[in-house]
Amino acid sequence: MVETSKTATLVIDDKRIELPVQQGTCGPDVVDIGKLYAKGDIFTYDPGFTSTASCESSITFIDGEEGILLHRGYPIGQLASKSHYLEVCYLLLYGELPTTAELEDFENRVTAHTMLHEQMTYFFRGFRRDAHPMAIMVGVVGAMSAFYHDSTDISDQWQREVASIRLIAKMPTIAAWAYKYSIGQPMVYPRNDLDYASNFLRMCFSVPAEDYVVDPVLARAMDRIFTLHADHEQNASTSTVRLASSSGANPFACIAAGIACLWGPAHGGANQACLEMLREIGTVDRIPEYIARAKDKEDPFRLMGFGHRVYKNFDPRAKVMKESADEVLELLGVEDNETLKIAKQLEKIALEDDYFAEKKLYPNVDFYSGVILDAMGFPTSMFTPIFSLSRTVGWIAQWKEMLNDPVQKIGRPRQLYTGAESRDYVDIETR
Repeated sequence: MVETSKTATLVIDDKRIELPVQQGTCGPDVVDIGKLYAKGDIFTYDPGFTSTASCESSITFIDGEEGILLHRGYPIGQLASKSHYLEVCYLLLYGELPTTAELEDFENRVTAHTMLHEQMTYFFRGFRRDAHPMAIMVGVVGAMSAFYHDSTDISDQWQREVASIRLIAKMPTIAAWAYKYSIGQPMVYPRNDLDYASNFLRMCFSVPAEDYVVDPVLARAMDRIFTLHADHEQNASTSTVRLASSSGANPFACIAAGIACLWGPAHGGANQACLEMLREIGTVDRIPEYIARAKDKEDPFRLMGFGHRVYKNFDPRAKVMKESADEVLELLGVEDNETLKIAKQLEKIALEDDYFAEKKLYPNVDFYSGVILDAMGFPTSMFTPIFSLSRTVGWIAQWKEMLNDPVQKIGRPRQLYTGAESRDYVDIETR
């Protein structure tokens, strides 16, 4: 961050307050209001923090108007088409693309940590048989601090590194075991001879009676889903991880907090909501009815999977995800699936209808990822756990960056208080 020669002047009655203006590498300048309360005895009011920069970061940049998403300066489209998830993990964690030797070492370290402590199997069995996989993930990830005491001291750089690798390595195992537990099947252990995505798919779909041979097309599609969801700047769950971290909480508690936040339907549950909408529509002939409802301002119905809060143009992740969706649907031969027929027809309408073009309601990454995961055989209850698995590296990168930031302090948002003024307690007999 660079402090420019520019300043912003805030005038309140007859008081003038000069505030410095900071400039980043990309994006708009930022007015530094850190000393506003001290100078002017006044706070700012910004519900949702939509106009407030809570930190300085060099990890991810988004320009929603132009449809740009960069990780450490690299466009997401290039990373998704030319790279793979673990290489992107290295980039997010360490700031640069790895050499061949560095990548091999990183992949070996991740692979060596994919197994869970055996006593954790009993922890899974403590949940009800019909527990949602996200509920299990929140509990199990939080409980990792009870099993891995040697990587909870955030003041120790080496322990931070060990915790980072453990979380990235074990999250697919945790997600797969949560899925297996929810459907009553035995848990499948990871295998060190498989790549990250293939290992996850095998742990989800193989059974002791019959092994599961992972198709390379499905593994590549799964890897792309991981890559496209790896980080997304200061969203709700990432901000939650940073806020939890600001108190000095251990890394497992911080990531569990991020998972809990991601569970919300307005955040990580969007692809699940999209698929549920497609199933609600039911048949292709009912699409016009739902399109009309989406255009009706008086109808609360919204087309899920279209448009994005940040992107006012094409979601840059959606193009790559669409390519994967086409490949997966062709491979699996699911053209006769009514839900997928509805998805394809909705996509066609959204790209041709002037209403959607004017509103910039293009199919987003959630639309295509939901279609892919459904075609692979995942129930909707697993969509958000897979999102959590993917986003773990982004949370960790942001967590590590915050711990190394000398100006960060414990999070303490202010408020605009509108409750009762000071008043005296009244005895119950006289109320």
